Amino acid sequence: MRIAAISDIHGNAPALRAVLADARAQGYDLLAQLGDAFSGPLWPRETAELLRGLDAVHVRGNHDVALVEPEVEPPGDADRFALAELDAPTLDWIRGWPRTHAVGRDALLFHGLPAVYGYYLLDEAPSGDTRLRAVADIEQDLADVTARVMVGGHSHLPHVVTLTDGRVVVNDGSVGLPAFTDGEGDTWRRHETGSHHARYALIDVGPREVSVSLRMVDYDWRRAQAKAAAAGRHDWARWLTGRAQG
Repeated sequence: MRIAAISDIHGNAPALRAVLADARAQGYDLLAQLGDAFSGPLWPRETAELLRGLDAVHVRGNHDVALVEPEVEPPGDADRFALAELDAPTLDWIRGWPRTHAVGRDALLFHGLPAVYGYYLLDEAPSGDTRLRAVADIEQDLADVTARVMVGGHSHLPHVVTLTDGRVVVNDGSVGLPAFTDGEGDTWRRHETGSHHARYALIDVGPREVSVSLRMVDYDWRRAQAKAAAAGRHDWARWLTGRAQG
């Protein structure tokens, strides 16, 4: 089985169109959208129209929770922008997305961690700049997961990590936002991929082996940058270059 995993679109409809075109050209058996689809100063309504027209599975991310359960995840500015554009049927659709999606016994799909939407599973930032976490720490977080392949997003940084028992953990990167900063003080984090490209993952799950292709796709990112700047979000305009800081 080939899974095309996309996540962290953040309303970037042009990037989503480019990724979907690339994924169709490569071929897949299952398209999985792993959360944080709409929030951001870009095109949440158009993104919803694209996603609702797909034959795909969807799971919630922390920003999706902010749209439909503000008492659980208080909305930020990016979420409020999306809420102003999304209609009631779309919000009802998002409410129906599960926390996780299992693909038989082979794969488990989620956003941050199966039990926590906004969790950085593969990355830590002890000094503000992200780095890979120790395998033992990742294994501890996934001790109760028996799937051979675990796929998530959230950090926007594409990774493939093989655990000591052979299980594979994939972060598919971000379709729509290749860099960002969050937090403050001791919890400040900088995430950056270094280029503007939209990213996703193709995961081939065979009877014995797993192979992963981390894809990067060009698109008209300057259009997205101009849209963010017009909305007064110059931080997003910078992040869309793939750099978290100037």
